[in-house]
Amino acid sequence: MLYSEKELNKRLKSGCALYCFYASEEALVRSAAGKALAWLSREDPEITVLDGPAPSVEEIVLAAGTISFFGGKRLVSLPLLRAASYSDKDLQELCETLADTENAVFVITCVMEEKFGRLSPGKREHKFIAACEKLGYCVQIQKPGRAELQALAREWAKDCGAEFAPGAESALLDRCGEDQFLLQNEIAKLAALAGYGTITPQMVGQLGTVTLDADTFDMVQLVVAGRIGEAQKRLKTLLELQNDPILITGALIGNYLDMYRVLQGKRSRRSLADVAKDFGYGGKWSYRLGKTEKAAARFRRHQLEQCLSILQKLDLDLKSSKLDADLLMQKALCELALAGRQPC
Repeated sequence: MLYSEKELNKRLKSGCALYCFYASEEALVRSAAGKALAWLSREDPEITVLDGPAPSVEEIVLAAGTISFFGGKRLVSLPLLRAASYSDKDLQELCETLADTENAVFVITCVMEEKFGRLSPGKREHKFIAACEKLGYCVQIQKPGRAELQALAREWAKDCGAEFAPGAESALLDRCGEDQFLLQNEIAKLAALAGYGTITPQMVGQLGTVTLDADTFDMVQLVVAGRIGEAQKRLKTLLELQNDPILITGALIGNYLDMYRVLQGKRSRRSLADVAKDFGYGGKWSYRLGKTEKAAARFRRHQLEQCLSILQKLDLDLKSSKLDADLLMQKALCELALAGRQPC
């Protein structure tokens, strides 16, 4: 079953005894569990928290059996529980305990592995989900798409007392990616910068934290467009911020690999969605590969292979040479620009 806020509200009002939220990212389950706990603790604010990944059955029994000071059912939170961390015997006992306890309400969150953009629970996780579905409200929370994330960003800005100018929330996503914790932190900082007024795209560029992957993505776009001077300035900024040159190089390699995969996919008549599935790009593929496709169109296969060779040599040089890392990387950027301009 998939998460629905309307259904959650219905279950909360009906007196459901168990709520289990599972997803591939902690931010997704934390938000939903927070809403449930806030509603459930209105009359009885006492919450017993048993941190994961695998609290013992004895701990759960003790917490659930304790009489609430306020006379109602005990509210027990099991954040980031991992069913896979239990033995088969202990997991069975856990499921039986959840089913037999009458004096408690459980709120459980689980983060599970994702493969090729889809949640991939293991055998024990499947068993735990099935047990929770019989006992109460147990749902998967899917990653929001880009449009949904932009809507969430506007909500978070409103919560901070600010608002986004047209296009500013999109610019923030472009720079920060889809990490909801990072987005919320950046929005809080941007709201303060805006004096809790309007957040503009210029403010996003001025203050917005950029993930290393996103910054090198922009750097590659500049190199491909022949704007080598701007690319070198971006590199200099990354180095001044104490980013490891080897990690920067690794991120650059990843960006050129993206172009190589897209180019080969196009030659094989594979769609971007197919390429995303083949290489596990997940929910970010639409924006990421869409922009990569435009850059890849400027290359032939042998040019991208030469670019990857340049970056491989840079990686080896950084690990073995005594030359200045800044000098080696600036030289490599010039070589990448030249490789992209060679006759096809």
